[in-house]
Amino acid sequence: MPLRIFLILTLLGVQPLLHAESAEEKGQAIAAESIARDTGWGDMKADMQMILRNRQGEESLREIRMQSLEQENDGDKSLTVFDKPLDVKGTAFLSFSHALGADDQWLYLPALKRVKRISSRNKSGPFMGSEFAYEDLSSFEIEKYTYKYIKDEVIDGLDCFVVEQYPVDKNSGYTRRLVWIDKAEYRVQRAEFYDRKDSPLKTLTYTGYQQYLNKYWRPDRMDMVNHQTGKSTELRWMNYQFGSGLDEADFNKNSLKRAR
Repeated sequence: MPLRIFLILTLLGVQPLLHAESAEEKGQAIAAESIARDTGWGDMKADMQMILRNRQGEESLREIRMQSLEQENDGDKSLTVFDKPLDVKGTAFLSFSHALGADDQWLYLPALKRVKRISSRNKSGPFMGSEFAYEDLSSFEIEKYTYKYIKDEVIDGLDCFVVEQYPVDKNSGYTRRLVWIDKAEYRVQRAEFYDRKDSPLKTLTYTGYQQYLNKYWRPDRMDMVNHQTGKSTELRWMNYQFGSGLDEADFNKNSLKRAR
């Protein structure tokens, strides 16, 4: 910018943009705002139906209870318990998400009466036969990715930012995720997952958002479609509860075996 124009703009009270925000900086700022708007909920419980569909459209239904505990200086803790059908009843999954480093995850298998630790190298594997990987079950932490803003786009009538997220974890099953975040409330509306060969793998869509405590948005439904296998998993969420008084004692390896 020529000095004369710079001085004129300054005298007029206009602050010229000397350093334009990069696509990487904008992508990270969008992610940070999304996290900031979903901070402070404390603890949460919910019920869930998981519907598995194969390529032929045949379905199997699972009923699940889930609870989570927010952590101030780290990722969230969560406990997932299967109630139905009988062959998975009592199976429980405990996850400690971390902002930095690999998450800690354990699976309790009642038939074997033992707790199995999920190796960081196996985080890309399918969770209980669904199209969700173990790494998809972690809480979203800004340090888990690097970012790049791609464009603005309207989907389902919502004006969205489109941001690429690149996993920091070398054991991730993904090279990147392409995420649509609405500008009004900074909620994820859609995410596309690309495998280690950078080929399209899965698409996750969120629908039926409801607001709780006049601040926190949660979807009623999440649909994960695997484009390579033709399989899909639908999650139907219900009975969200906040502030139930959960604490650290509700989220440890002993709680896995107690979960009934």
